[in-house]
Amino acid sequence: MARTGRPRSFDRDAALHTAMLVFWERGYATTSTTDLSAAMGINPPSLYAAFKNKEQLFREAIELYERTEAESSRRAMDEAPTVREAVAALLHGSVDRFTAADRPRGCMIVHAASSCTTDHESVRDFALRCRARTKSTLKARLDAAVAGGELAEDTDTDRIAAFYTTFLNGLSLQARDGAERAQLHELVDMAMSVWSPRTGPLVAA
Repeated sequence: MARTGRPRSFDRDAALHTAMLVFWERGYATTSTTDLSAAMGINPPSLYAAFKNKEQLFREAIELYERTEAESSRRAMDEAPTVREAVAALLHGSVDRFTAADRPRGCMIVHAASSCTTDHESVRDFALRCRARTKSTLKARLDAAVAGGELAEDTDTDRIAAFYTTFLNGLSLQARDGAERAQLHELVDMAMSVWSPRTGPLVAA
């Protein structure tokens, strides 16, 4: 009797990384299980056996993206000596990732959240929660700068975090549209030029 299921050489981690790249390039809604199984080198029953279903595979792919791709920019932000340098490191590092030649362009999470339809609300909500973590991380760094006296006590850290998160999402979309890396770095410099040494960026009330 023929045996079914995953081949003995099946590497779950490698398969998950491949799925991450497929979702990153195509988004959730337009990626089929056939697309995924073909890219991963397994048949659909094996995919279901390993990852339960397409949504679960997507969630794991997003988590992998956050642990690997996104973590490098967050680490650079944590290691920066000042809050201004931290925000600049996040943005410039993200530009480099968004325009790397060896992977899909832009941010996987931004693309996933914007490409989901109302038929995939649970997936969209999950992606939006993941995307919101960037703002939370930024705000936490800004709050620490206020607590440490680097920024004024009345600095509106929530507004500033929202400003740079929105700008970061825009960088991702520009990268998806084919914008050149140098151009995006210039835009980051422009966004950082509004920063006041004591109050952070001069975001209008």
